[in-house]
Formats: sequence, C-alpha cells, structure tokens
Amino acid sequence: MAPASLMVRLAPNVANDALLLFTADLAARLKVTKIIGIAACQPLQVYGSLDTYVPQDLIDRDRAQIESELKAAEGRFRTVLQGKVTDLEWRSTVTYGSLADYIAQQMRAADLLVTMPEEGGSLLDTSRQVDLADLVLRAGRPVLVVSAAVDKLDLRSVVVGWKDSREARRALEDALPLLKLADRATVVEIASGEDVPEARARIEDVADWLARHGVAASARAVASLGDDTAQLSSVAAELDAGLVVGGAYGHTRLREWVLGGVTRNLLLRPARASFLSH
Repeated sequence: MAPASLMVRLAPNVANDALLLFTADLAARLKVTKIIGIAACQPLQVYGSLDTYVPQDLIDRDRAQIESELKAAEGRFRTVLQGKVTDLEWRSTVTYGSLADYIAQQMRAADLLVTMPEEGGSLLDTSRQVDLADLVLRAGRPVLVVSAAVDKLDLRSVVVGWKDSREARRALEDALPLLKLADRATVVEIASGEDVPEARARIEDVADWLARHGVAASARAVASLGDDTAQLSSVAAELDAGLVVGGAYGHTRLREWVLGGVTRNLLLRPARASFLSH
C-alpha cells in the first residue's frame, strides 16, 4: 500500500533543513500530501536521594531552553516545507517518559517515519536522544533512516538485505512503493558456504516476486566470511546503493531490546539511507 502520510522526526537544537528537504522530495515522489513533524525532549531529571535539592531557577531555565528548542524546530519545519505539501501538522512534547515511546505512539497517524541516525553522546543523556532501535521495534510502521547531510533519496540502486524470515518479508512489502521507483534492486543474502545454492533459490524467488510487482530486480547469494555486516556493506558499496532495505530483528526482555548486528551496525547508523521494518 502506497503511503498517504509521512512523519519526520526533528532533533531539537540540530540543523534539520536537509532532512526536511529530503522528506519533501520523498513526499513528492510518493504523491504524499501530508507531512507530520515531530520532536520530543525530556526535562531535567535528578538522580540521587529523595532529599536532593534542585534550585527552581535551574528547573525554570531548563524548561525555557526546551520550549525554545521545540519552537525553533517547529519554525524550521513550517518554513522549509511551506508550499511543498498541502497539509502540514506539528506534534511535540516534553515528557519524563521514553522519547521513543512517544514517537512510536504518534506513528498511528502516519505510514512511514523519516529520521536521522542514532546520535552520539552519553547513553545516560536521554533528554534529546531517541533510542532508534527501541523506536523501530515499537513503531509498528517502517522507518527510513537518512544521514543529516542528504537532501534527496538516491534510488538508482537499492540493496535488499535478505534473511528468510517474517521481518524480511514485512520489510520488503513495506518498501515496495520505494522499490517501484528504483532503477534497479538487488536482493542479497549472506549464507554459509554450503547453504549458498539454497540461498540463491530463495532470493531468486524474491527477485521474481519483485519483478511481478514492477520492480527491476536481480538476486545475489554471497558466501559468508564471518562478518555479515561488513560483507553486506561491501556489496552495497560495490553496487553504489543509495538505499538498503532490511528487516529489524530483535526481542524484548524486561523492556530492553536486542537487535541483530546487521540491524544495529549497518541500518541504524547508515553510510547510505536505510529502510527498516519489524
């Protein structure tokens, strides 16, 4: 199903103009008329004993800073996208809860989320950073991760990282509207040496399925050398891929998500755009 609305996550206090131009271009190519901008912050949180004192002035200055950052993000959202789509909507919040939870909940209103990669910084600083692994696995919608420096999706060559699983099939179907716009798509499976013939048969099925949906697709089975992430990245570079499509693999235990190495290392921190679905 072609998307009817996009959501774009803006990082507060960060230059988001390239991301907004990327989203506008994507909306035009997919004939989407609604874009929802979203941003979230956590207020100052104090860790320590119950009698730890925090000056009210510090709390007030933190809150004012957050409100200023969110207002600035909304301003750039409206300025950059004004006139590019017919329907713009802004959503933001200040919450003590998980930022990923908030954005995932709001994804009920959109078909696809566009976001920049995981930011650097301290793992303890959750005030502005969103755990993308958590978000991808909670959203129930596909997520397109794009570098902050890219303002247009390169669809001349797309790599589909295949694993014969529910997640990969889900990602492939979710990505179909983009794959139909691609000049070519290559389905790649990294398999153990003895499994390469079976892998080739599997991905030829996938390439044939894509072809029946109007996608110019081919298949490539690659014998594993031990580091699947590096190999898939190498193949994507060889094919000059502008987009990598993959399923997000993970499970939860005590509310902590664990993702496979390819998802975490290649797709959430991409050198090129990546499309993930769980």
